[in-house]
Amino acid sequence: MRAKNVDFEVTYITKDTKPDWFLEISPHGKVPVLKVDDDVLFESNAIAEYLDEVVEPRLAPTDPIKRARNRAWTDFTTGWSGALGNVSYAKTKEDHAAGLEALPATLQKIEDSLSRRENDGPYFNGDQLCLVDAAYAPFLMRFNIVEGINPTGVLDGFPKIKAWSAALMANEAVIKSVPEDFGEVFDAGLHNRETLAAQILDEQAAAE
Repeated sequence: MRAKNVDFEVTYITKDTKPDWFLEISPHGKVPVLKVDDDVLFESNAIAEYLDEVVEPRLAPTDPIKRARNRAWTDFTTGWSGALGNVSYAKTKEDHAAGLEALPATLQKIEDSLSRRENDGPYFNGDQLCLVDAAYAPFLMRFNIVEGINPTGVLDGFPKIKAWSAALMANEAVIKSVPEDFGEVFDAGLHNRETLAAQILDEQAAAE
């Protein structure tokens, strides 16, 4: 919504603080949820497509084939998020190593797609942010945070993704898509999940 300069009010919901009113309107108990007057929409991609249809400028391509291809890659975020999450949220060194070993297969699919695009970037469709960017940015943001805690350098082998990620992380709309205390909230989430990254954070704090 920030990319379209839409006025809105936001209520942040964390995994551990889900009020009853939210659970009543979110079928899966997950964020995001968009309330428009008396109507409620859920699922990130559905919300993004709705906003793109009702608010100019359009972020989706006008060409039907390109638009469908964008939608297909947006739907791929399920596999993408799972592959990244197996690394970022691993609880043990063994789990982390297994996730890291499997991750390149998923990354290569996105790398190939970025290599085949008919533009010079820096975003998926060129010089303007699109719905595919909006779908992948949250996962890249979280992955980059964990990379800062427990560096793997895995993106070095995928230069297109690395450049795409850098462009997204520098985009003002992406930066403002999370609250100012997001770093603290995310760290707390890593600890609640008892992740390897949280263990490393604790070791670093103890060594200071």
